[in-house]
Amino acid sequence: MHNSWYDALQNEFNKDYFLKGSAAHSTSCLKQFLLQEHKLYTIYPSMADVYSWSRLTPLEAVKVVILGQDPYHNVGQAHGLSFSVLPPTKIPGSLRNIYKQLANDIPSFVIPQTGDLSPIARSGVLWLNTSLTVRAHKAYSHAGKGWETFTAEVIRAVTSRADGKGVVFMAWGLPAQKTCDKIGIDETKHLVLRSAHPSPLSAHRGFIGNSHFRKANEWLSDRYGDGAKIKWDILNDK
Repeated sequence: MHNSWYDALQNEFNKDYFLKGSAAHSTSCLKQFLLQEHKLYTIYPSMADVYSWSRLTPLEAVKVVILGQDPYHNVGQAHGLSFSVLPPTKIPGSLRNIYKQLANDIPSFVIPQTGDLSPIARSGVLWLNTSLTVRAHKAYSHAGKGWETFTAEVIRAVTSRADGKGVVFMAWGLPAQKTCDKIGIDETKHLVLRSAHPSPLSAHRGFIGNSHFRKANEWLSDRYGDGAKIKWDILNDK
């Protein structure tokens, strides 16, 4: 984990939900659950990549937060960033729709041949899943085990930074929207953009055409100047 995030989140690692669980309710902590899962199953992403989002986008660098639900659960997909896959993995349907909307919003954006979103992460976009791990081939298998509590604190660390700067949240689909609503993001300070999820099952119910990438850059530019815009077209070089 990047030092900026560890400094902000270090208290979470000693809380009951993460470290001790609750004997009164016979519930294991997140750490115990993960240790047991690793003994019995293949877990994604690799342990080295669980916090890769923090290393690619330090806390002070965050300009945009894009919330996913849990990591991709098939071989060779998840590497710690929501929606992102490393080559030569085939680009998933949700990411294809994200690329389509980027091309609609950003005239200079050229749809790349790979699904690696790391360059955009380095530009200030935090690609964050609400659950940071998943059992192979079993979607949502690590939901409700404690990660949501932890990643809510990740979001609170962004909204309460010492520099006081506002950021853009993209909440695609009801789970992401409910996460933002539960945290209570101050929408006089931050911009929360809501739409359908980019999944092929729902993208045409409001994701395609949502203009979120254009709106994010307009808001950042209005607040902090042209230099604050996200260089979405940095993927053109991939």
